[in-house]
Amino acid sequence: MKNDTSDVRSTLNDLIETCKDGQEGFHSAAEKLKDHTIKSDFLKYSQQRAGFAGELQAEVTRSGGEPAKSGSTTGAIHRGWIGLKSAVTGDSDHGILEEAERGEDAAVKNYRDALNKKLPANLEAIVARQLKEIQQTHNAVKAVRDRGQTMTGRV
Repeated sequence: MKNDTSDVRSTLNDLIETCKDGQEGFHSAAEKLKDHTIKSDFLKYSQQRAGFAGELQAEVTRSGGEPAKSGSTTGAIHRGWIGLKSAVTGDSDHGILEEAERGEDAAVKNYRDALNKKLPANLEAIVARQLKEIQQTHNAVKAVRDRGQTMTGRV
């Protein structure tokens, strides 16, 4: 990708949408979870994503652009699917964890795609740091889902 300002803003806005999707997805999932430890962790992850979005929004504004304010249509559909699946499965924590992991798979992919676009060094550092934390969250969600245990000591 060229270091064109509008391309950079577009990439950052895509990541803002990804973060907003994660923020809303983790919050929605937390409301349905029965395990209080996982619920607490999901609320922390929701706050983390809000912080990531705010950081990226500041960068878009700094570059003279208009930052994205909400998640993507795809994210809204995914959150709706979480609701449908949890209704069908009786709000099982395992089913919710499966969907959260799917959401995290999408977030990791979106961040990797952004890093492949050769962002300016300062933005690449922000995106790489956020990706590292998203990957840690993904791994924690997957491990809990696989083991059926609570997520302690995360975030």
